[in-house]
Amino acid sequence: MTTYKPRVISLTKNPGQTFGFYLRVERNEEGHLIRCLEMGGPAELAGMKDGDRILRVNGTFVDGLPHSEVVELVRNGGASVAFHILDESSYKQAKALGVNLSDPQSTPVTNGVAKEAPKPKLCYLVKSSSGYGFSLRSVKGEQGLFMAEVAAGGVADNAGVRNEDRLLEVNGENIANSTHDEVVETIRLGGGSVMFLLVDKETDRFYCNKKAKMGSWSATVKFLPLQPRIINMTKRSDGYGFLLREEQDKTGHFIRDIDKGSPAEKAGLRDMDRVVTVNGKEVDRCSHEQVVDRIKQGGNKCCLLVVDKATDQMYKQGKISPMLFWDKMKDSNSPPSYIEALNLPAPAQPSTNAKDRKEELRPKLCRMEKTPAGYGFHLNGIEGMKGQYITEVVKGGTADKAGLENDDIVIEVNGKNVEQSTHAEAVEIIRRSGNSLELLVASKNVYTQLKANGVTITPLLFGETPRGKARSAGPPEPNRKEIQEMTEGEARPETPPHREKQRTPSVSSSSSSEGNFDERL
Repeated sequence: MTTYKPRVISLTKNPGQTFGFYLRVERNEEGHLIRCLEMGGPAELAGMKDGDRILRVNGTFVDGLPHSEVVELVRNGGASVAFHILDESSYKQAKALGVNLSDPQSTPVTNGVAKEAPKPKLCYLVKSSSGYGFSLRSVKGEQGLFMAEVAAGGVADNAGVRNEDRLLEVNGENIANSTHDEVVETIRLGGGSVMFLLVDKETDRFYCNKKAKMGSWSATVKFLPLQPRIINMTKRSDGYGFLLREEQDKTGHFIRDIDKGSPAEKAGLRDMDRVVTVNGKEVDRCSHEQVVDRIKQGGNKCCLLVVDKATDQMYKQGKISPMLFWDKMKDSNSPPSYIEALNLPAPAQPSTNAKDRKEELRPKLCRMEKTPAGYGFHLNGIEGMKGQYITEVVKGGTADKAGLENDDIVIEVNGKNVEQSTHAEAVEIIRRSGNSLELLVASKNVYTQLKANGVTITPLLFGETPRGKARSAGPPEPNRKEIQEMTEGEARPETPPHREKQRTPSVSSSSSSEGNFDERL
């Protein structure tokens, strides 16, 4: 059965201000609607959308209450109010199905706090000289094969495999009816790498209780060492600066001949990237002409989901679509639960200045001196693959005091970019650094957002250069990047500037038409 998880948005307003939206009831529409969002107001900045329905105000279920009572609850909440919000489409679907939206158990709850349903996990292992670092075993009275003897710091451990995980798939093939020997042989035939679909005990129990099936379609991709990239571009007068081609003996649409200094290059496109989506629409089954048309339909803007050769091969080995990553990214900024929102300190009023908001998306420059106990962190990566991240930060240690956190993605080591370096190469740079170390890192969320906006991550994002030599340089403004595109060897004709959609400003007086009631909040 479909579940409906409301978003929880906590708004704070300054004296004399409103929350920046109208609360309405309308003829032929159910529920209390969000309308007329004020551009740059608290509600819009927090993620409220036109047509959203309010389900709860500070924990009180309001879907069936009169409009005037809901308005009064909001006003009595003072300067900070927590709203349970459901988008228009989900609200109408839930109503059509007769779902009880007041039921607090509609989503999984732990210690009274709503959380996302657990998911099986995809883990990609690249064999080292010492093997994968795990064993397979069966358990008497339990169906399936389980991970055992996972070596700490080994290939399997670094890939997210844990003891007692149950194995569901090997390289996209379900192994429910396979014997131990058959599974071992399948792994061996995979050569130097393998993709597992695994489930831990808690997740296994959750799906059994729901009598629901598990498969790669429902899995998390957060443990995979390589991920697709989101490329946002804005066209210049001479286009985006790349060719879109179909390659002989290859399936798909590929990026070629990227112009130096072009919007495509600045946004991070690479030669032979395969295009998975254009403006959110999958294009694997589209013709070349259809893909070109979709790019044209975007006007001056284009958003591509692409995979490089290594990432493409990894996803294909597991028989999974890069769309799994796209779907995850759409849901990555989940709001806090209601209890979490109530316990948050009252946030300062967000600045409406676009530059101020961008400056919050910054990496961290962490400088540290080695102690007899070392730096107090582990550098994790997958042998033979590119990219590394921080784990096992020792509380109170040198790294902890310098600001390093678990899962931070490493961008530079002592001023040298290591995003395309192997784990061994990055480790060697650290070893050569002696007793002092400087790391440029970013949390996963910050890294993903900056990369999606085509921002090159350097210490200049916070006005510093490596080794403490300050330079006056403001953060780049990705939205002002100029961009371009070409297809099949021809420059695209110049597209007239896309006129920005004007929004009607909110007014102080409340207005209504027959059958509609609204209140500015």
